[in-house]
Amino acid sequence: MEQRTAKINISSAGGTASKNSKACKVTPPKTWLEEMGITDECRELALSFDGTRITLSRRISGPDFAVQQNMLDHDVRILRLYDGEELCSSIYADLTSQMVVVENQAVSPVKTAFGNNALPDWGDFQEFLSERCIPRQRSGLREYLETLGLEEYDPLAIIEKTGGQMAEDQQWLTIEVMK
Repeated sequence: MEQRTAKINISSAGGTASKNSKACKVTPPKTWLEEMGITDECRELALSFDGTRITLSRRISGPDFAVQQNMLDHDVRILRLYDGEELCSSIYADLTSQMVVVENQAVSPVKTAFGNNALPDWGDFQEFLSERCIPRQRSGLREYLETLGLEEYDPLAIIEKTGGQMAEDQQWLTIEVMK
């Protein structure tokens, strides 16, 4: 692994930012960015922070993520969230490594799977699934699961059977297994 030392450029933010706002920039070597596949046309990065370390990685598209994870023999599902006939979000979920990538097609965050959260984690995905099926605490749950042909409460399996349809809205899901 190659390492270099860099300085952060800190300057006044300008524009409509408050008087004391600062903008921070760092310039990585161009050769590194080229190796990562960063080009003038494809320059979106995903930033991660664990409390002590910032990691930059090329943000890949949902379909590219699905293909990459599928090549590793992972169990990959593609969920598509619709509102009526409008496709709102495409969710690419790797059940093996518990990673998720989302691409929103709807403009309104109210219609998308994760609202304003463009980088959901596995916990966000699990919460989304739970919101699209019968609550775990609902009375008569056992009979409901039996009617669906399920032995246990599994939000993904419930959604596969019900399409994630809820009485409160017009949203529904399709689930595709990557092969």
